[in-house]
Amino acid sequence: MTEKMKDAVYTKRYVYNCHYHLIWCTKYRNQIFTTSELASEMKELIIDTATSNDIQIEKLEVMPEHVHAMISFRPSKSISSVVKALKGHTGYVFLRDHPDVRKNKCWGGNLWSSSYYIGTVGNMSKDTIERYINDQIYNAKKDGKPYPSTH
Repeated sequence: MTEKMKDAVYTKRYVYNCHYHLIWCTKYRNQIFTTSELASEMKELIIDTATSNDIQIEKLEVMPEHVHAMISFRPSKSISSVVKALKGHTGYVFLRDHPDVRKNKCWGGNLWSSSYYIGTVGNMSKDTIERYINDQIYNAKKDGKPYPSTH
């Protein structure tokens, strides 16, 4: 048996090691999570929503007007569906439970801005992967295996 890759998730059909840095902001960058109680409540909402949607939260921080998360999820899920699940459910529940916040800071009825940032996080750089692929070509040619590429 071959050695398993660190941080990879092994399923019946595939192996993946996809991690993302996700940031999203409150609507109008309003300072909503200004107490430890409100920030903790939002953290729990995010964690519960992630768990019910098969999203792994690897790191999470709730700031007064934005959220940082390092997440991972199956490659069969789209990024937009993951973001929609996290922002949609947490915003709905939070504003339902805090009508004062809805009235005073989220007069449009939305907790979150429609935009977000997502970036990939990897344990290998683009250059490392390119070298690895080039080594495969070199090794195949060196071993006399047919290699149809024009490289």
